[in-house]
Amino acid sequence: MGIPLIQKLRISRYIYRQKATGRSRFPMVLMLEPLYRCNLACAGCGKICWPEEVLDRRLSVAECLSAAEECGAPVVSIAGGESLIHADLPQIVAGLTVRKKFVYLCTNGILLKKKLAAYRPSPYLTFSIHLDGFRELHDRIVGKDGVFDTAVRAMQLLKNRGFRFTVNCTIFNGVSAVQAGEFFDFIMHLGAEGITVSPGYDYPGAPQKGIFLKRPESKQIFREVFRLGRRRKWRFNHSRFFIDFLSGNRIYDCAPWSTVTRNIFGWQRPCYLFADSYAASFRALMEETAWEHYGPGKNPQCEHCMLHSGFEGTAVMDMMTHPVQALAGYLKPLG
Repeated sequence: MGIPLIQKLRISRYIYRQKATGRSRFPMVLMLEPLYRCNLACAGCGKICWPEEVLDRRLSVAECLSAAEECGAPVVSIAGGESLIHADLPQIVAGLTVRKKFVYLCTNGILLKKKLAAYRPSPYLTFSIHLDGFRELHDRIVGKDGVFDTAVRAMQLLKNRGFRFTVNCTIFNGVSAVQAGEFFDFIMHLGAEGITVSPGYDYPGAPQKGIFLKRPESKQIFREVFRLGRRRKWRFNHSRFFIDFLSGNRIYDCAPWSTVTRNIFGWQRPCYLFADSYAASFRALMEETAWEHYGPGKNPQCEHCMLHSGFEGTAVMDMMTHPVQALAGYLKPLG
């Protein structure tokens, strides 16, 4: 798997500490969205559909660091919008890494060459590059020609300058297992530390329909993909149990509280994919949200979701409860 050992150990220690205090719900990841403004109009994202006065809003450095302190999650994923547009992002990243948070800075790569000088390589900083497939598919998904080539150049630049980077991709309807496998081979060839992958989910704000997968389709495509990967050296930024879940070999309940979202409106409930409401504080989010009302079979908006933001937390907890099974899973091939 593509997650460094130090990060696994820190997260494990954090989880054991939470369980020792008797907490049944706690975040493992903070999804930090300091802005919604973006320089693309991706088919699977509706953030830039907000009016201009919303797109002009920003979380301050103090608000971002306060959110990280308040929730205590060891991992912070900085998304948006296009995160590099935020003028104070270098200070936000520096403040988080000083606190030894594992930061995943999500970007489409367009501004990376211009902005990279403001950052320094760190074991606590990983750039997460958005790439949904090869040139034709990716440029169509993001709605602009040339973005694939720009993202690839950005990854080559990161590698040359000693930065850690991963690729964040979504599998959409119409992509075959062979195509996905060839794309994963390509990502590994570029030197990515790992791959974060999810089936396309038709969440309420998505501007386009018909490109997303239903739950049975998601299981089928991932089962086929991972079968192809048995003899390939793919590295994923996921637990092995979550990989098994994507393939339909494990059944998990959603744990939306395991990845909490702080954005320009507050603490978003239940998750970063859709908002029923916003809480004024992390404590209010955790204590006043009716978590039992969310997940497949509980809420129609959740029915076909299989994203890591909701299910990775459950998979990780299962692995820690069954360490022998977890070890056996890492030793066996994919598929």
